[in-house]
Amino acid sequence: MNQHLAVRLLPGLISMAFAGTAAASGFQLQNQNAAGTSVAYAGAAAVAEDASTIFFNPAGMTYLPMGHSISLGATAIQRSVRFSDTGTTRMPVLTAAGAPTGLFHPVGDNGGNGGGTSVVPAFYYSYAITPALRAGVGVSVTFGSETEYDDNFAGRFSGKYTSIHQINLNPSLAYKVNDLLSIGFGLNFAKSEIEFRQHTPVSLAGPQGTLKGDDTAWGWNVGVMLQPTEHTRIGLAYRSKIKFDLEGSQKVPAFMMNRDIEATLETPDNFSLAISHKLNDRLELLADATWTGWSSVDALMPVFADTKGRATAPLRYNFEDTWRVGVGAKYQLNNAWNLRAGIAYDESPVPDSKHRTMTVPDSDRTWLAFGARWQVNKNASLDFGYARIFFKNSDTARPVTDTSETVTLQTVHGKFKTHANLYSVQMNYNF
Repeated sequence: MNQHLAVRLLPGLISMAFAGTAAASGFQLQNQNAAGTSVAYAGAAAVAEDASTIFFNPAGMTYLPMGHSISLGATAIQRSVRFSDTGTTRMPVLTAAGAPTGLFHPVGDNGGNGGGTSVVPAFYYSYAITPALRAGVGVSVTFGSETEYDDNFAGRFSGKYTSIHQINLNPSLAYKVNDLLSIGFGLNFAKSEIEFRQHTPVSLAGPQGTLKGDDTAWGWNVGVMLQPTEHTRIGLAYRSKIKFDLEGSQKVPAFMMNRDIEATLETPDNFSLAISHKLNDRLELLADATWTGWSSVDALMPVFADTKGRATAPLRYNFEDTWRVGVGAKYQLNNAWNLRAGIAYDESPVPDSKHRTMTVPDSDRTWLAFGARWQVNKNASLDFGYARIFFKNSDTARPVTDTSETVTLQTVHGKFKTHANLYSVQMNYNF
């Protein structure tokens, strides 16, 4: 019984690990600061207007005022994920050994709204050691999401509930070489905690099982900032992959099952080219293009912790590399208010309906955003931002197979309609 249950439940662990918010493609979380929301994160690697530049381009710390710079922000993400069944096949009832009994589970329903509301915080601190040398640290949620469908969801044997919380600690240094060039470097210490729940087809009751796992790992990031003219700034930034060796437990209370599991998760690297150009004293234009190496997510091989043997068939995602492009503008209305707006287009790494899972109903998306910065006084400012993310309607034809990958037990057929609203606020203070 235990081995078959592992076959049915372990794919969910990895599916859950790829369950990101609606804020960026795949499972990546774009919202590393609130100030960027108002311009759809256009030109993020070239802006360097507050301490949150630590995440997007650490070289930007050299453009901050002398002394201490602090940025504290939060973004509320309101996400709607609606599934519509278009012909999901019935899941057979299986014996403890994994053999069909001749009976079938009911298909179920659309599962309600799989989205919800979550709050993503971020904190950054930078200090000017000398006019040329800066040090800083950032703490933010690089991945974080919850997706939960109702108990009778048609895709409950593929994935019903997911939760991922990944915290990133990013100590950084920056050095201004000359008026043209600044460079920056950061380390990333990340902790990932995940949980996944889905139903198993063993017995007519189809009991729910739970998987939990966590790990810590290291990565790094570098940035370059160029100032070719007084009015033009160019930023280049690279963030490395981070490999997690997840360890956790697999539990099915109905069968008194509790077994240790392991799985490897490697988050993709990305490279960004951004530009900021001031047309005049009031208007500043922003643009960027960001590449993310999602092709590193191809097939994953979960194993049993005790035997190190293959716990399930390889999990096929076949993700593709993606591009994100954005443009934005800032307008200095008066001494106190700076108005902002932006638009961005973000590709999805999911190549086709076969590889679109219940926990990553991802598709190409468009951002529309606006907001403002209020200069409260010489040392303090507040950012306000709103963004609406429009997802392209997408299909799924996700097969649920046995261990050998030769027998399809069920195919989940459906359509996803998804959108998200982002509400951001951020406080900045220099002293």
